[in-house]
Amino acid sequence: MRPLVIEGPELRGQLTTTTEVEKFSGYKLRTICYKYLKTTLKEMVLMFQLRNQDRECTDSGKIHHFLEHAQTAFLGLSLENVPYVIPLNFVWLNNAIYFHGAAEGRKVTYIENNPLACFTIEESYGTITSPIPAGTDTAYMSVIIEGTIYPVTDLTEATEAMQVMLDKYVPGYYNRPLGKSHVERYVSPLGGKTGIYKLVADSVSAKEKEVILDRIFLKGKTIHSDRK
Repeated sequence: MRPLVIEGPELRGQLTTTTEVEKFSGYKLRTICYKYLKTTLKEMVLMFQLRNQDRECTDSGKIHHFLEHAQTAFLGLSLENVPYVIPLNFVWLNNAIYFHGAAEGRKVTYIENNPLACFTIEESYGTITSPIPAGTDTAYMSVIIEGTIYPVTDLTEATEAMQVMLDKYVPGYYNRPLGKSHVERYVSPLGGKTGIYKLVADSVSAKEKEVILDRIFLKGKTIHSDRK
């Protein structure tokens, strides 16, 4: 394996021995090292292009609109070859994914040790019928975002993200903006401190199968409807 070359102000030079690596510790070093590994990640993304090119969506406006309105996503993490996927509420803000949750637990342990993540969002719009069984399909849109997770430590940024979260999931419910002091002292319903995280995207890919109105399955529809 070639030496790990660190570019940037955080560290410089080559970390080639265990002793050298052990001089640095904590989340910052792990994040810097994973920046190095992103090159391999990007190469893999290019290697595994969409097989079904006619399902690919490249309309950035449509993708952004989808990310702003989709309700649930799945965060994929990995630690020592053990995968972990969890459903989350989220917001898309300033070209990044924001989410929040308990500041300790399995999810946080995974993130602290391996901040590289995969974020999948999918919305199903119904089943498309066909007289030929193999032609049965699903109308949907999905987006996969791959990137690095960072804890949000800036209070202004955290408050903005949580305000957008409230505006998305309970629009119009509150009669005043979210205050920084509330975010700073926020405790989850389970009684633990809450952490806010940001996933910065290295790649965004989208797929879709548009709705075909006269072929969407509704209760009571039979094959005879599509053969008319």
